Amino acid sequence: MRLLVTGGAGFVGSEFVRMTLREHPDDAVVVLDKLTYAGNERNLDPVRNDSRFRFVRGDICDQTLVHELASATDVIVNFAAESHVDRSLEAPGQFILTDVYGTFTLMEAAREARHARFVQVSTDEVYGEVDSGSSVENDPLLPRSPYSASKAGAELLVNAYRASYGFPAVITRGSNTYGPYQYPEKIIPLFITNALDDLPLPIYGDGTAVRDYLHVSEHATGIDTALRRGEVGTDYNLGFGGETSGVTVADAVLRMLEKPAALKQFVRDRPGHDRRYSLDSTRLRAVGWTPHISFEEGLRSTIDWYVDHEEWWRPLKSGEFWDFYRRNYKPADPVGS
Repeated sequence: MRLLVTGGAGFVGSEFVRMTLREHPDDAVVVLDKLTYAGNERNLDPVRNDSRFRFVRGDICDQTLVHELASATDVIVNFAAESHVDRSLEAPGQFILTDVYGTFTLMEAAREARHARFVQVSTDEVYGEVDSGSSVENDPLLPRSPYSASKAGAELLVNAYRASYGFPAVITRGSNTYGPYQYPEKIIPLFITNALDDLPLPIYGDGTAVRDYLHVSEHATGIDTALRRGEVGTDYNLGFGGETSGVTVADAVLRMLEKPAALKQFVRDRPGHDRRYSLDSTRLRAVGWTPHISFEEGLRSTIDWYVDHEEWWRPLKSGEFWDFYRRNYKPADPVGS
């Protein structure tokens, strides 16, 4: 299989690329990535010298480039997206352009090249806040942030292409993901790297919002399972099946790094903050995917990776990073205000 992996220099995308070249020796991978703030070509260093690998810097909205690359490949796996909720609150237009129009551009190229399969990598956030139970694939999409709305919009476009053109697409919806090579703006690498430097760990609101954390290696194998064993026209949830609050993440990081609890800092809650996500992943498990890395085990190995790879994350925590950090994390409102 010749895969075009868009957004392949990002966190989950690069893990998928490394896994594909490791586990599927007959495959070749072309990565297309714009290298925005969260895209990092160094994430692909482990496969840089593999003859089956090629990197192209470019935008998925560039129709000429995308059609050229699609014509020389068999499958598109679309990771390319603006993906941070907090940034979507500041610049929603860029999210709509990349996540929706970019997906349209890719699907048109895949149709022209007569690809047998297209994988749209999405998120559990398209379901919106889940008060109880777990989301299943045929639940309505009720996004509540510009980011999740842009991802839901892309999904609706994929669905329209499936119905209108028989487009051979599979959609995956992954839960919150963590592990090596994650840009240190997201909660787990932010907490780890701040704790290593004895800086505060900013916790939104009262810290009780819960997420289902999935290790990046298992997210990648889940997408691979959907690609190779999933049924065209089907959506698949990818979640581990646990619930972990922001306070629990902070406490675990501080405990494992032997740092004081006083580093926890409660900050003003995110606007429209979803309190809970939960996924039912029965459908993908039925075709052979089984996550097994517990949050405790995965967090410990992730901490070890960041401890051992300061040369990777320290340059990322520079001027632009701290400018956004200061804009985003404001002191919590006084009690009773």
